[in-house]
Amino acid sequence: MSQESLSPVAETAVAFGTRLASSQAFKDLFREGMSLVEETAAYLDGPGRNDSRSLDRGPALAYATESMRLTTRLMQLASWLLLQRAVNEGELTQEQAAQEKSKVRLSSVGAPTPQSTLDELPEQLSALIGKAMRLQERIVHMDKLLFAEIAPPTAANAISSQIDLLANAFGARR
Repeated sequence: MSQESLSPVAETAVAFGTRLASSQAFKDLFREGMSLVEETAAYLDGPGRNDSRSLDRGPALAYATESMRLTTRLMQLASWLLLQRAVNEGELTQEQAAQEKSKVRLSSVGAPTPQSTLDELPEQLSALIGKAMRLQERIVHMDKLLFAEIAPPTAANAISSQIDLLANAFGARR
């Protein structure tokens, strides 16, 4: 068996993450994320102020906490989206974005809020929280797809190691 026939798979692999990042799916996700940031800001600066004033002490505290969590979550998601857009537009390499991405937290912001507390919040705030959580899930999924390709391998390729064992057993060189 020649060395050319055993060339590494990585050389012929399609960079799925790169295609995904520049796809219409990313553009739609970006637009949706930025629209959600604007929608949330409009609510919190407008009708949300009135909604919060009408709440009792406990729900008002929950409103303040959840609105801060929501804005923090959205700013982190917007940061991630803007980083990826910079990669798509050639302003950053994927590797540079990976370094900058370490400053962005895509994980949950604090402990989950009990459903009973969420039920006391104004309906529009609860809806925005739900949208932000779904957006976060989609971005975390895309992040895993995009940055898995540039992460260093954690274990040897199982197929490659088996081919090496076979080659050694039959005295062939790879």
